[in-house]
Amino acid sequence: MISRRDFLQATVAASAIVGASGVGNWGRLAAQQKLTQDQLLAFEPMGNVTLIHLTDLHAQLKPIWFREPEINLGVGDVNGLPPHVTGQDFLNLFGFEPGTPEAYALTYLDFVALAQGYGKMGGMDRVATVVKAIRAERPDALLLDGGDTWHGSYTSEQTAGQDVVNVMNLLKPDAMTAHWEFTFGKDRVDEIIETLDFPFLGANIFDNEWNEPAYEPYKMFEQNGAKIAVIGQAFPYLPIANPRWMFPNLSFGVRQERVQEVVNEVRESEGADLVVLLSHNGFDVDRKLAANVEGIDIVLCGHTHDALPEPVQVNNTFLIASGSNGKFLSRIDVDVEKGGMKGLRHKLIPIFSDVITPDPEVAAVIDAEREPYKAELTEVLGKTDSLLYRRGNFNGTWDDLICNALIEEREADIALSPGFRWGPSLLPGDDITREDVHNATAMSYPAAYRSEMTGETIHTIMEDVADNLFNPDPYYQQGGDMVRVGGMGYSIDVSKPMGSRITNMTLLKTGEAIDPAKTYTVSGWASVNEGTEGPAIWDVVESYIKRKGTVSVDPNKSVKVTGA
Repeated sequence: MISRRDFLQATVAASAIVGASGVGNWGRLAAQQKLTQDQLLAFEPMGNVTLIHLTDLHAQLKPIWFREPEINLGVGDVNGLPPHVTGQDFLNLFGFEPGTPEAYALTYLDFVALAQGYGKMGGMDRVATVVKAIRAERPDALLLDGGDTWHGSYTSEQTAGQDVVNVMNLLKPDAMTAHWEFTFGKDRVDEIIETLDFPFLGANIFDNEWNEPAYEPYKMFEQNGAKIAVIGQAFPYLPIANPRWMFPNLSFGVRQERVQEVVNEVRESEGADLVVLLSHNGFDVDRKLAANVEGIDIVLCGHTHDALPEPVQVNNTFLIASGSNGKFLSRIDVDVEKGGMKGLRHKLIPIFSDVITPDPEVAAVIDAEREPYKAELTEVLGKTDSLLYRRGNFNGTWDDLICNALIEEREADIALSPGFRWGPSLLPGDDITREDVHNATAMSYPAAYRSEMTGETIHTIMEDVADNLFNPDPYYQQGGDMVRVGGMGYSIDVSKPMGSRITNMTLLKTGEAIDPAKTYTVSGWASVNEGTEGPAIWDVVESYIKRKGTVSVDPNKSVKVTGA
């Protein structure tokens, strides 16, 4: 007798060979090179339930360049598994060819040349077109927002996220969860929630004073006779990765037992036929959670910005990764009966901005939200001769530029820039506008500090951040990517335990080894400590770019990585 796991695997495998829809659906586009909106949206419907997933927008309302990571290391049991596969290995794994639309959208290979050919991606007016097209076909389709939506741009910073809220409301989401939203402060989050026509979900968010849920844990929906439970899972490590003082009365955490309790509740008390976890855990945390919690059918993954053209199956649960910055939207059609999920068909839809027609209503609202700030947004500060990008486990050129600015403008020996995953790219020859700088730096705690640290303290910081990224237990991976370092080189063995990963720390300007007992001037930004003093990081970077006129960022060869 075939098991449910084997049956689900068979249905997914079957969907992979259904024409231009289902898993692996970009194969025909690879040979054609010419994209059309109809091709991008082509999908053979199945079942009675449709989900639409958008996550990690980071307030990018307009089309952008966004280079996918060159390095995305997995440690322990996930080494070499998706999403920890990049470049040519990624193309080989999923059967794509270099130079194709999917090579451009999903990898860093030949990024500049392909970007010039295929154009920018994203734009919420284009996303709206796709959402409306799916809903025209499946009117009850659920649009689920995975969080990191309101934060990450000049206008979101100026309006405390209201510009993004106004645009998203036009798309009529059915539910959302959160992460960076809370860096506007809990009061602001609650103020916005009062205006939303859909639930803000967080089963893992508790009120510290009363030790009870602070937000709705789940929402029940019905679609063509199927009862669907959507459970919200906010970023578990907010009080560690972001300033606790901005939401002092809240606690978070993975809360695996709590997740199991809520799953049991929606199954047993609410009669859910399909259970969806709308998650901002990060992919590897979701993978472990799916292995340990019974009864979740689909996890919609967020936080780690992974874009995967196929679901990853863990036991009877499917993990869907939909990228970031508005580059992609996932459509998931599910065949649901009273006995549960019987089959699934998935498509990761790339939002090629030059191919998808903008929705005029949403485009007009985006322009209206930006109009009061147009002069500031478009002011040219300088030009770049280099490709500027952030995403990757280690230094990207955007953060190298930021580190150079910190060292020169703040007269420091060493610069530290946090390993944020958000921030679009710029192509060589592009003007750098104030909007571009804020796309890489916009936040509510931007002070660029300058302090004295011993070599031992610097080493401790580096080890702590490395463990947040490379601890083999995903539940201890509490941060983003590795802290970016300027003015100092080092070696890292990601296979080592905490305390022994970082070696060969060297002050680049002298070539001398970092002395644990010696004091160095260090400048950085985005400290989680309340009351941190210093100029806003965007002012530091803007001053540097204006002074340079044209910036060039040499390839960073000061970080030596082993153990992967």
